[in-house]
Amino acid sequence: MFYGEYEHTLDSKGRVIIPAKFREIFKEHYVERFFITRGLDQCLFVFTEEAWKNQEKKFRELPFTKTEARQFNRLYFSGACEVIADKQGRVLIPDYLKSYAAIQVDVVIIGVSDRMEIWAKDKWKEFFDTNKGNFESLAEKLITE
Repeated sequence: MFYGEYEHTLDSKGRVIIPAKFREIFKEHYVERFFITRGLDQCLFVFTEEAWKNQEKKFRELPFTKTEARQFNRLYFSGACEVIADKQGRVLIPDYLKSYAAIQVDVVIIGVSDRMEIWAKDKWKEFFDTNKGNFESLAEKLITE
């Protein structure tokens, strides 16, 4: 559903515009609100409401008696916020999420199938440069025929 890589900047009020291609997908699938939370590798995960409910169901099933499950759920869900884009397609990212992802002004928004990720531009460049050489070996390890 979400594919590609787009560079944007936060405006003076700390809002970021969702890429036009993603806004088209929202229209096609009648998506009005979505959820942003702490992601892995110091980025932010952005889910449609439907995808968020799937994530919530999966993580709710983790046994709360396990320390790791409690810790993960606390960090993941306490960081979540529900957002609705304005008419220009902008969303306000809360300060605590910008801080978590080290976002100042320049961001990269990427599509990762069922979710979007928002990265500080320098963090995305660092992640990409570090991992692009592993692309083929990751494919060998993860993709079976």
